[in-house]
Amino acid sequence: MRRVEADHLWPDAVADALSRFECAFMQPGRFLTGPGESPGIEIEDARDDLDVALRYLPAGARADLGRLVERIDAEFERRTLPDPGRASEWTAGRWWWWRIRER
Repeated sequence: MRRVEADHLWPDAVADALSRFECAFMQPGRFLTGPGESPGIEIEDARDDLDVALRYLPAGARADLGRLVERIDAEFERRTLPDPGRASEWTAGRWWWWRIRER
């Protein structure tokens, strides 16, 4: 179940997204799965949530979250491989959906 609709986030959406990445990054190697993940709810969804938050936060909070997201993006990119075949209109501008994770 996606919890972002029309660019609206639920309370604690940012904390939840950060927690999902923290859990995923604690796993060794390239295996990246967030807590309680099920098909259709991936850590890429958490990155979508952070992207929405970055668009709507005030400047100071956006800068703070932006620094965290830069670190998340670097680690996510380091632990995944590019998959240009996944690029689509739906993923346009969301590079994190164009990555391959080991399962």
